[in-house]
Formats: sequence, structure tokens, C-alpha cells
Amino acid sequence: MKKLFPLILILLVCACNHKPTEPIKPTQPIKPIETPTFNPDSAYAFVKAQTDFGPRVPNTEAHELCAQWLVDKLTAYADTVIVQEFRTRIYNSKGIDGKNIIASFNPKASKRIILCAHWDSRPFADHDPDDANWNTPIDGANDGASGVGVLIENARCFHNQPLPEKTGVDIILFDLEDYGPPYYQAEQYYDDSRNHWALGSQFWAAQPHIRGYQANFGILLDMVGGSNPNFMKEYYSQGYAAWLSNKVWRTAQDLGYRDAFSNELGEPISDDHLPLNEIAGIPTIDIIDLQPNSINETFPDVWHTLNDNIENIDKNTLGMVGNVLNHTVYQE
Repeated sequence: MKKLFPLILILLVCACNHKPTEPIKPTQPIKPIETPTFNPDSAYAFVKAQTDFGPRVPNTEAHELCAQWLVDKLTAYADTVIVQEFRTRIYNSKGIDGKNIIASFNPKASKRIILCAHWDSRPFADHDPDDANWNTPIDGANDGASGVGVLIENARCFHNQPLPEKTGVDIILFDLEDYGPPYYQAEQYYDDSRNHWALGSQFWAAQPHIRGYQANFGILLDMVGGSNPNFMKEYYSQGYAAWLSNKVWRTAQDLGYRDAFSNELGEPISDDHLPLNEIAGIPTIDIIDLQPNSINETFPDVWHTLNDNIENIDKNTLGMVGNVLNHTVYQE
């Protein structure tokens, strides 16, 4: 017993000094963020409203009227809308005026996402099967208006169901993306060191609407309204932001869009996402319909033709893309 006494004493002292532990309170389960329903009929109506103005070629009445409509529509949904007016030069060195339109949600949030598209339309139907139409402006229903229509419907969703406080979104509609040299004059300007396309995004990337602006990532939409789309992982997107491209494609596939969003690597496309990556340093991907078996071996058959009109817009495709964006943003 003498040998056990010290041990018993130690145990008693420890027991007296031990404070009972607080019962562990059950943690509240994290409530999943509900993703709003994207309305493809609404997106289609927004596409049609743009094409109803006629070709949105810069320095035309249709362009000016559509710009005001876009500003009015986005002002109804967004916290702030800014029109960034600029002057630049097109492929033939002629000066031209442009307007980038920026609609912001949760402008004070430090975590920012860019969703973008171009709102101008091509002044030349230079891939039309009838060469008599090559100098005729196009409606650009798919090539331009489809992405804008999707983003306006996204904006309506953000307005009706506010974004998480930590997440801010800037919808940027770039001007003068599609004023590159006509196909039949391309060789004349091929060796020019300037990029004659994506002029609005080049300007914004060098001089953003807010000094020192940065974003976590960006997603560009281009030609997202055609039937039977083939959204391959565009080459530059995979090179600059593979993590983002893979994430968005996973979201699309989880939503049941595996047939449209394939994991196949697509061709390198010079589009508005390049200036955002290369000039602004913002990792940005391009969701664009790539059709290797089309008549032009890259884009849908209606590309840069008079057939790029509202009759060739598919609501299902608009809904698919808009739904992917909503899930990407709300679950970020």
C-alpha cells in the first residue's frame, strides 16, 4: 500500500484540477446556395431585340439605338452601369468610335468574376456563299447577340436572386470585336503586327473602367445560340486557364450537357479572351461553338453570312449555356 499511495495522491490532485470539457455544440449545416432558374425564352427575346435593330455596325444608327437599349436593360438589373467610350483604328487605319458597356453586381465585393461577350456585328458577310453579299452587314444573331442575350438573362437572375455577398460580377459587353479586315482582303493585312480584331477588349484590358481593376477569372461567350453546339475546350483557354476551363466543363457535364461540352481540345481562336489574358492578366476562357466539319472547317455554317439571323437561334442552346453560367457563379 505504501508504494501505491503517491500514485493515488497524484491521480486525486489531477482529478481535482481537471475542468470538465464543454459539450460540443452541433455545427449548423451549411445551407446550399440555391441557383436561380435560367429562362431560355427570355434569353431568346433579348437576342431578338438586338437583331430587330438591324446590323449593329459601329457608327450606324442601329448601333447607337441598340447601345441605348442595352444600357437601359442592364440598368434595370445591375447595381451600376458604365459606358466606356473610346476611339481606335480599324484594319485600314480609319478612326472609329466604340462603346464598351459594363454592368456590375455587388461592386464592393473584392472577389470578382467577369462574364463577357461582344455586342457589335460584322460589317461584311464575307463568308456568304453568294459573293454579291460580301460587303453587306450581317445581323449577327449568333455571332454576338446570342452571348449578349444570355448575359442579360443572367443579369435578370442576379437581380431577382442576389449573389452571395462575397461574390461580385461584372458583365462586360465589348464593342468592335468583329471589324477585322474582309476575308477577301485578309492577305493584304496579314503581316501587320496589330490585332485588327477584338478592339474593344484590347482597349478595356489596357484601360479598365476602374483603375487597378482585377478579377479572379473571366468567361467569354461567343456564338452560343446555334443548334447542336460543339463546345470544345478552346486551345488558348486551356493554355491560360485550364483549371477554369476544366471546372466549367465539369459543371456543364454534371448538369447533363456532356454531348455539347466535350473534353476534346479545340483550335486556337483569336477572340476577346486573349487581351484579358495577355494584357490584363485575368485568366479567361472562351465558350465558343467550334465545328470542325462545317463548310469553313472551324465555325458554324452561318458564320459571317446573311444566314446568321434569328431564325437560326436555338433556345435550348441559350438555356444550356446560361444555366452553366448561373451554376458556376452561384456555387463559386
